[in-house]
Amino acid sequence: MNSKERIKKAVSIEQPDILPVDFGGSTTTGIHVCNVYNLRQYWGLDSKNTPVKVTEPYQMLGEIEDDLREVLGIDVAGLFWRSTFFGFRNENWREWEFHGVPVLVPDGFNTNKNEDGSIFQYAEGDKNYPPCAKLPKGGYFIDALKRQKPFREEDLDPKDNLEEYQLYSKEDLKELKEDAEKIFNNTEYAILGQIGSSGFGDIAFVPGMQLKKPKGIRDETEWYISTLTRRDYLKSVFSKQCEISIENYNRINNTIGEMLDIMYITGTDFGMQNGLITSIEAYRDLYKPFHLKVNKWIHENTGWKTFIHSCGSVVDLIPEFIEAGFDILNPVQISAKGMNPLKLKSKYGKYITFWGGGVDTQKVLSFGTPDDVREDVKRNIEIFFKNGGFVFSSVHNVMGNVPLENLIAMFEVIHSYRNI
Repeated sequence: MNSKERIKKAVSIEQPDILPVDFGGSTTTGIHVCNVYNLRQYWGLDSKNTPVKVTEPYQMLGEIEDDLREVLGIDVAGLFWRSTFFGFRNENWREWEFHGVPVLVPDGFNTNKNEDGSIFQYAEGDKNYPPCAKLPKGGYFIDALKRQKPFREEDLDPKDNLEEYQLYSKEDLKELKEDAEKIFNNTEYAILGQIGSSGFGDIAFVPGMQLKKPKGIRDETEWYISTLTRRDYLKSVFSKQCEISIENYNRINNTIGEMLDIMYITGTDFGMQNGLITSIEAYRDLYKPFHLKVNKWIHENTGWKTFIHSCGSVVDLIPEFIEAGFDILNPVQISAKGMNPLKLKSKYGKYITFWGGGVDTQKVLSFGTPDDVREDVKRNIEIFFKNGGFVFSSVHNVMGNVPLENLIAMFEVIHSYRNI
């Protein structure tokens, strides 16, 4: 099997030939740029001080190029928009040093430090407007800044929370086709598209960091309050967003549909460490109707599998995700309450693919010993890999402070299941 065939087999819940693996296929299965650099150095892919591109600056994720993808045994290539979370584009790269590592950042990325050592980022890189985010001194990734304007309830307009959701233009689709063809025509990787606009209530997008003057409900706390107190308002936002999303998926399908294997639908988090953020009732009322519409359209009109990312203890919502039509669940946070790998696999393994859950990133990968990592990875593979329905990835992104020896230990076990 090649990589595309292997992933297709896995997400059809059939046993592939060897362990399927993803790192870098999405913004929730990535590797921090510092560790991309370390891995490239370890495997001798670069000379010392060769910089790595920061392709997702919000979380400071590094580019996984084909040579590293091959060495690590990765089966997936991600397809993304050229624009970043901050509205500036991934282009006109320039050198910068980050935690002692040489990196390349886009031209719109601000590298000027404030007096306290932090660094602001600006929507579209435009410093004529207040900053939208901040990299704290010594931090490994960037935090959104609160830019909520005072408002009166009677003045709230759902259109204000829809400014960032627009129909894709011919130029957008032209660029997307160029990028998709580079992967499709030159590799045999499965292609995961994170190019939709259907992340209803995804808190990473709520602040509108790409907007110079965001309007509407943009404060994270106020947004979560709104899921209880302003549900009709959010339904109006989601309804129009859903309409735009489906038309955008239609345009994507008409442009590159046959090249794609998986579509990343939503990254909205419904769980926390010890339980749900969103009740089952709230999910059914506020989110599920729109998930059903999107998944129904995709399954009736394309060959794509659909991907939901939701952190935390979401075990009580997994039956709802399945009913809503999702094929894939990520990140499978096995460290959260009730997210026991054996129970998840035995109860839901016939109905949904677990994409992630390969190693606990909260404690084991970041703070355990290499032997701890090997034991955790082997145990999780032995449980999840049986009978298909599993793509190995860590629980969310590999952070910048993970010891290199722990990463090597993880890949040693992965390679043993891939005959590398």
